[in-house]
Amino acid sequence: MARAGAHNGQSALPRRRQSGDPMQRFDRLPPALRRWLAQAALPWSPRSAQRAWQRSLTLSGGDPDAALARMTEIERKQLARDALGPLPGGGQSPKTPRSCVI
Repeated sequence: MARAGAHNGQSALPRRRQSGDPMQRFDRLPPALRRWLAQAALPWSPRSAQRAWQRSLTLSGGDPDAALARMTEIERKQLARDALGPLPGGGQSPKTPRSCVI
């Protein structure tokens, strides 16, 4: 679980394998998204960040500020899910909508 002052790589959420060079993918992200990721509490992969950013931009009508606010909300929900810890049987919390899963 991420805590104040903790490195953003510390999380009980499952990790996924990456392919390719994550630094090159990160460098290709839009500047506003890279700045947001620099302060993010969770360790976003460039791929998942780009996917969430594109969806956030679409849902916000192309407004970058609204998209950043949506990214913050997605992360808040992920942190809440992380705080719940693993459920028995490895399932997800029933209160976590599929759209919030990165």
